Amino acid sequence: MKSLRHAVALLVPALLALGTALALRVARRVVMPAKRPANVEILAVDTGAQTIELTRTRDTELPGRYGLFTSGTYGYVKLGAVLSADATTVRRKLLTQIEPGARVDRSAAFSGWYFSTPGELHLPSQNVLIGSPAGPCPAWLFPADSSTWVIQVHGRGVTRAECLRAVPVLHAAGFPNLVVSYRNDGEAPRSRSGAYALGASEWRDVDAAVSYALRHGADRVILMGWSMGGAVAMQTALNSGNRDRIVGLILESPVIDWRSVLRFQARESGMHAPLPDLAMGALSVPFTARLSGAENAIPFDSLDMVSRADELSVPILILHSDDDGFVPADAPLHGRPAHQDLELRPGRVERCHHRMARSAGVQRFCMTCFLARISMPVMPPMRSGDTARVRPIDCG
Repeated sequence: MKSLRHAVALLVPALLALGTALALRVARRVVMPAKRPANVEILAVDTGAQTIELTRTRDTELPGRYGLFTSGTYGYVKLGAVLSADATTVRRKLLTQIEPGARVDRSAAFSGWYFSTPGELHLPSQNVLIGSPAGPCPAWLFPADSSTWVIQVHGRGVTRAECLRAVPVLHAAGFPNLVVSYRNDGEAPRSRSGAYALGASEWRDVDAAVSYALRHGADRVILMGWSMGGAVAMQTALNSGNRDRIVGLILESPVIDWRSVLRFQARESGMHAPLPDLAMGALSVPFTARLSGAENAIPFDSLDMVSRADELSVPILILHSDDDGFVPADAPLHGRPAHQDLELRPGRVERCHHRMARSAGVQRFCMTCFLARISMPVMPPMRSGDTARVRPIDCG
């Protein structure tokens, strides 16, 4: 019995130490920027027919135009229509010319971006620098006639090029478009830790972009955020000293509540409870947050826009797929109290994966309707007794 007690006395601290180490490791993965992981294999390239054969996945079988991050001769290639598919492979048209003899490695990462540089849009654009608390953040400005500017905020683990696919829609509607970077995204300045704050710090860089727009001719601003950029945009709308000039939010596959997103991703990756909650607990405490690589504790309560939904008083368009696979679509801002100038329009579509609504053709219709409504001098009031729990609009 004595030996058993001794064994237990040794085992319990060891298990606690192991659990702490695992929690810190998971927490570090949450806040530290990582390289884009390969998620598809290139099986063959036909340079004569300009086609490419890929392993069949939920993404590679989607209709539309997409991109593929590769290594070798080409860093990025554009993909067109699906030409054929069987149970394990998909053959697509190449929209980037691959020359005979080029080296294209097998591992690749599928992307919904399509455009990778402003010049590909054939629209007037400028490279600008926005002075933020983090330092000078590069941005692309696409001028247009309206005094209402749209500021786009990209998501986690990517750069502002992600936002280019929405620029043609916004430009056609007459809105100047400012596509921004923020701290630790690989283009803007790096903070001391180099870690994400999941929106808790990044919003200050977007707030600086709002000030930039107002100094350069904007009267009003609409924020558009992609994935984590949605979380950043909402924090900006709540905390900005210019929040009275922010008149709308467009959120594409947004992170509404980090806790639900991280638990969802943990389940999808086969991680079992209570590890995700232990990791979030570690990130919530300054000492263990710093051990995880974060600069400061992550204020998950402040970032929970489900519980804070009634603090948002501007019209919001949410574009989210029921088949996202990365950020669950079941935690929208439904249920926030209705206000006179409040309108929630969730635009949802099936078989459209994370941050790929534009490529599925959903954005153009939903955004055009939403922007036209925001442009009205007076927003039509909601009827007495209405709540923001409205039915999804048809974005077919």
